[in-house]
Amino acid sequence: MRNFLKILSVVLILAAFVLPSGCNDVPVEDGSANKAAIVDQLYLLEPNPELIAGAKSVLESYGFEVDVWQGDDVTVDFYYKLPSLGYKLIVLRVHSGLLVSLEGDQVVTLDTTYLFTAENYTTTAYQIDQLTDKVSNAMMSEDTPLVFAVNSEYIKSADGEFNNTVILALGCESYKYDDMPAAFIEKGASAYVGWNEVVTLDYVDGMILNLLNHLCIDNMTLSQSLSLTMEEVGTDPLFGAFLKYYPVENGDRTLEELIRGY
Repeated sequence: MRNFLKILSVVLILAAFVLPSGCNDVPVEDGSANKAAIVDQLYLLEPNPELIAGAKSVLESYGFEVDVWQGDDVTVDFYYKLPSLGYKLIVLRVHSGLLVSLEGDQVVTLDTTYLFTAENYTTTAYQIDQLTDKVSNAMMSEDTPLVFAVNSEYIKSADGEFNNTVILALGCESYKYDDMPAAFIEKGASAYVGWNEVVTLDYVDGMILNLLNHLCIDNMTLSQSLSLTMEEVGTDPLFGAFLKYYPVENGDRTLEELIRGY
């Protein structure tokens, strides 16, 4: 069940589980080139080397130095240090999901978003973060071990600050609620893009290059880039998911304006 996932939290129990529900050159700043990151947590179960190579090429054509973090690179500690790494644009090809609560026989969705790691879950690691509900366990598939996942409170407590970073969060329900977008903006990001609903992986992988091309090559504003991408690829054919951006007032800015802070 690889395409969509939810995090299941049993009331009064700390543990949680995820259930299937499934160009232009950039000016140099301070003597160092601008950097971008592709965070590919999905590499573990759903590698797509052609997509990663294509995305890296588009970002490099814009003038970014690009780091690719894949599979086992994506740990709880990685998310903790991410704001301090100096990236101006981050593509998150990662599973994500919503916290839901079991109340009797009813499953109630809560407004808490989680980003998955590729780090196997244990009860003994990150105990304080688990006890304070910043870190939980999650299931990528029924055939793989549980992994850690971090929520918006964990992102807000992470080390350092983003510097007008653009965040493209491309997992399920990454922007169904405002908690994760607001956390990244509070940490210094200039814009956050995510999905309003569950989304299928093949569909997401098929639209990433469209979005990056419109942002990096066509020099469109954020709102124009999302609108044209959705026009070209349509909403998710199975779940009807579409892209949203946060905050609304930054939609009329180009990528250069977003990462420069003007």
